[in-house]
Amino acid sequence: MFFLLWLIMQSVGFTAAVFFAIAAVWFVIFALCLFLLCIRHCCCQLNSYGYSRTAYALSLILLIFFTIAAIFGCVLLYTGQGKFHSSTTSTLDYAVNKADVTAENLRNVSDYLSTAKKISVDSVFLSADVRKSIDDIEKKINSSASTLSSQTGNNKDNIQHGLDSMRLALIIVAAVMLFLAFLGFLFSILGLQCLVYTLVIIGWILVAGTFILCGVFHLLHNVVGDACVAMDEWVQNPTARTALDDILPCVDNATAKETLLRTKNVSYQLVNVVNGVIKNVANRNAPPALAPLYYNQSGPLVPVLCNPFHSNLTERKCVSGEVGLDNSSKVWKNYICQVSSSGVCSTPGRLTPQFYSQMSAAVNVSYALYRYGPFLVNLQDCTFVRDTFTDINHNYCPGLRRYSQWIYIGLVIASAAVMLSLIFWVIYARERRHRVYTKQYDARAEGIYKGR
Repeated sequence: MFFLLWLIMQSVGFTAAVFFAIAAVWFVIFALCLFLLCIRHCCCQLNSYGYSRTAYALSLILLIFFTIAAIFGCVLLYTGQGKFHSSTTSTLDYAVNKADVTAENLRNVSDYLSTAKKISVDSVFLSADVRKSIDDIEKKINSSASTLSSQTGNNKDNIQHGLDSMRLALIIVAAVMLFLAFLGFLFSILGLQCLVYTLVIIGWILVAGTFILCGVFHLLHNVVGDACVAMDEWVQNPTARTALDDILPCVDNATAKETLLRTKNVSYQLVNVVNGVIKNVANRNAPPALAPLYYNQSGPLVPVLCNPFHSNLTERKCVSGEVGLDNSSKVWKNYICQVSSSGVCSTPGRLTPQFYSQMSAAVNVSYALYRYGPFLVNLQDCTFVRDTFTDINHNYCPGLRRYSQWIYIGLVIASAAVMLSLIFWVIYARERRHRVYTKQYDARAEGIYKGR
């Protein structure tokens, strides 16, 4: 994942350089201006005051305008970070949920295979080699499921931790910028020149920092866009090994293929076990001397079970006289007989309740494994990851792009507005001081004139 971010940053990093340059230029130029003003103030005696009503009014209007702009930027920044955090969390939850569902399905397949080893119909089990193959594949399935869940969960936790930290930082930045803009405006209006100059020094450093943040979040905005493009490209070429595999990994192709093969074989073998009992026991009119093959079975023959696979495990269609896996238990209920205390049928029928229960259990497991076939096929070509990335690209990426853009636009507006506000804090405070001095001077001059 970190390698992916590094590659993306290489392609989009230069776009953030403008904001880093602005931060550097602002910091240096404003520092130089402060230095020159200090020298001028310390070395030069300045007693003359000039006052312009136009400059006073214009500085007040611009100060109000830039203060309002700073408030708007902070509000946009706060709103954008909230929506971006919510949208990103939803995206992560969606990806993790898809991974958890896939892992749960894998565990279900493992559980059904484990159950298949214990299935017995009239004391007939799966062959020893089939049961051994189940033991082997179970370990691989459980390992793949654990890897998928843990890797996706860990990535989600790491990303979520970073998002939470980023959200807190942005909230603090928005609050500090808003507070600074309000205090600077208030102190300027009240003529608290010393406090204004103190805020100017704080704002000078803060504005440089926020312009750096502008670059960082412009970079984040581009990273989000490029990550979405990378997902779309991966969907077109899912076999390529990329850093996206660390975010939502595919199940090992060899394990998926082997799991599909084993489930087909177990499903095929279970049907053979059931059909063997039907043909050799239930539908056989054995004489009483061949007990336990004889249990007084009679009546219509029990229909055999449709095997969904040929012996080479290719798909097979049902033929006339066979019952499907989905409704066999319902059909076989018509062939159940009532049994006496000795275990033989006392009414017409060819299946004892015990046989029916064992056959139904075998069918349930066989049908369940058969139904997981499409899921396992999707695992082979990583369809579930491709579908997840497609959904994220179509349903989540537009919001992620939009809200990440709100963040850096809000930062730009707030930074630029506070930067210009700093200048007009000083200008307005100066004009206000000159205005007060001019009025006092004019009042004294008028008093002197009247005294004469």
